[in-house]
Amino acid sequence: VQLQASGGGLVQAGGSLRLSCRASGIITSNMGTMGWFRQAPGKQRELVTTITRGGETDYADSVKGRATISRDSAKVVYLQIHSLKLEDTGIYYCYARRLSGSAEYWGQGTLVTVSS
Repeated sequence: VQLQASGGGLVQAGGSLRLSCRASGIITSNMGTMGWFRQAPGKQRELVTTITRGGETDYADSVKGRATISRDSAKVVYLQIHSLKLEDTGIYYCYARRLSGSAEYWGQGTLVTVSS
């Protein structure tokens, strides 16, 4: 299974970004929850947001009210964050889990840098 993320880059504080992630190598009926994690410099990887196959979402407190995760198919997920803060800087990793079982998959990461 491969997760291909795109959309990172340099963004000014107060601006917005949109990341996308597409899964391949897995049949649609096996795809479960997808989401995004991030890792800031010198910190551990942390959850940003997830969305289940049924559309239930979960957000980290740090992005609640500023982020929206959406899914236009079982294998494509988007993340929008507005009112970006310097602390949103980090490598954003796409995440996916099989609908049944415990197998998890990670994308290669896309760098988001928020500048003042």
